[in-house]
Amino acid sequence: MRQTLTLALSKGRILDETLPLLATCGIEPVESPDSSRKLIIETNRDDLRLLIVRASDVPTYVEHGGADLGVAGRDVLLESRGESIYDPVDLGIARCRLMVAGPTGSSLDIPRPRVATKFVELARQHFAAQGRQAEIIKLYGSMELAPLVGMADLIVDLVDTGNTLRANGLEPLETITEISSRLVVNKASLKMEHQRIGALIEDLATAADAAADNK
Repeated sequence: MRQTLTLALSKGRILDETLPLLATCGIEPVESPDSSRKLIIETNRDDLRLLIVRASDVPTYVEHGGADLGVAGRDVLLESRGESIYDPVDLGIARCRLMVAGPTGSSLDIPRPRVATKFVELARQHFAAQGRQAEIIKLYGSMELAPLVGMADLIVDLVDTGNTLRANGLEPLETITEISSRLVVNKASLKMEHQRIGALIEDLATAADAAADNK
């Protein structure tokens, strides 16, 4: 009997944009991950199941063998820097930008700025590459609040439309990097199940290319 492969996904935009790619590959969950309370969702393939976890945990599950594959944002991958996974395919989904933002009319020219973010390593690397010192304040959400209450001068966060920034009196000031979601694979799983995982990688790459061509 073949081992069941596990694909880790996170609810929200990544899940919503991954499911059509899976459908193109003939893979569909047997129940809706959005409405189900289950964290393990079977698919119409008896050798593949979905694992629903937090976005920031996807690389960890893949790295430590809790999942064979996963879909994770490039921001999470850069922040986690796991060595037991690799990301063979840019799926081109959940696109956004990792940016420095601040109050409307503010400047980047602030000596030793206080920067609120959940992307601590990426923020630190960004300011260090510019030869600037910055005090990094780790938050897990609602970064926009930090400048409003005087806790930080700037934030580093993901920006899509910018509507949330504008609604809170902030504006994007500088792009750190472009972000999209990638297929990630456990290296040991690939060695053990090279044929099946390799075929799935090729199928998803083809589906992603087709989706990009149709945009």
